[in-house]
Amino acid sequence: MSEPHSGRSHRGGDKHAAPPAERRTLFQRLIDLLAPGPDSRDALIESLADAEQKSLIAPESRMMLEGVIRMADMTAGDVMVPAGRMDQLDIASEYDALLHLVIETGHSRFPVYDGQRENVIGILMAKDLLKLQRSPDLNLRTLLRPAVFVPESKGLNELLRDFRSTRNHLAIVIDEFGSTAGLITIEDVLEEIVGEIEDEFDDKDGESGIYTLADGSQRVAGDVDIVAVNETFGTLLPNDAFDSIGGLVAHELGRVPRRGESVTIGDLVFSVMLTRGGAVRWFKVTRAPEAAAGSGAA
Repeated sequence: MSEPHSGRSHRGGDKHAAPPAERRTLFQRLIDLLAPGPDSRDALIESLADAEQKSLIAPESRMMLEGVIRMADMTAGDVMVPAGRMDQLDIASEYDALLHLVIETGHSRFPVYDGQRENVIGILMAKDLLKLQRSPDLNLRTLLRPAVFVPESKGLNELLRDFRSTRNHLAIVIDEFGSTAGLITIEDVLEEIVGEIEDEFDDKDGESGIYTLADGSQRVAGDVDIVAVNETFGTLLPNDAFDSIGGLVAHELGRVPRRGESVTIGDLVFSVMLTRGGAVRWFKVTRAPEAAAGSGAA
């Protein structure tokens, strides 16, 4: 009796199947490259660099893989925004004050405190303020969402899993004594893998990072070159010790300025619009009153 046909032709096979070389995934090729395998994390990262040089992976892929590897040893305390730089809302504030802060900072979520900043009672979504505008009689407390608290020692890998499973985007970080140490967002964690994530507020006009606002002032990114600022405003700010305008402003003040602070350098006033991760992201830049009046430098 003849053997039953297997349904596959030994010679032709599946005419729609891709050749074996094409069926090999990028991951399989990467495994082959690493075999028998590096014996340390640094060696693994070096192997990824070799893979990029051999065009097995794109530069962006290598950067993300390195980010995943390095993130394994990082904790929430390594990435969080410190408590002193957190933008928070006071539950007792008037609606206009809340709206002003929300517009000024550009965040979508805010920790809300009652009495002391340490006493975080919930998270307010910026979009929920519209409900207060339509119904002023609403109690702000009813709009708050539960705050998630995590220890400083929580690993970023585990935190990312929690963010995904619970659909939370923000967590309050507490220290070993139970006090508020800072906050961390899912964006902060993802940036360790993919690099800095620019949103519509961060978006730059080409590479200049300088925008004209409706009132005639300028919005300037903290990492913009001082040379570009001088060209835009016709000033002579020193650029021998610092390249970025953020570095110059921090040097003049003696520390990184906080949101809402203003520093006058030469003919310009730099007001901090947005900070993130301990650095100024955006300044609002205006002419000093004396310079605007044509009476010279401040």
